[in-house]
Amino acid sequence: QVQLVESGGGLVEAGGSLSLSCAASGSIFSINAMGWYRQVPGKQRELVAGITRGDSLRYADSVKGRFTISRDNAKNTVSLQMNSLKPEDTAVYYCAARRGPGVLVNTAFWDYWGQGTQVTVSS
Repeated sequence: QVQLVESGGGLVEAGGSLSLSCAASGSIFSINAMGWYRQVPGKQRELVAGITRGDSLRYADSVKGRFTISRDNAKNTVSLQMNSLKPEDTAVYYCAARRGPGVLVNTAFWDYWGQGTQVTVSS
């Protein structure tokens, strides 16, 4: 089993920045890709960004150029730097990890999830 614990998030004004971090523990050797999803009430959870063990990246079109995902394999952490935040970025952000290769969009292909952290961007 793998445990994922997120930190960061909070309230920020539009145009501001926030950083999220996720620490993995447990059977971390089994993890290939890690990523961040977000969800607002009444909508499906959507992929924000993902990164493989080999540092292949994938971003949602809505965050390209504003968000940066990074991974520290030695520390078993994945981070999401969010700049130029917009009110529509408001959501609960979840850290995710999967054993298989690649960053896949469908949540069904991800094996482990964090508890989520709230990000609120005020206008």
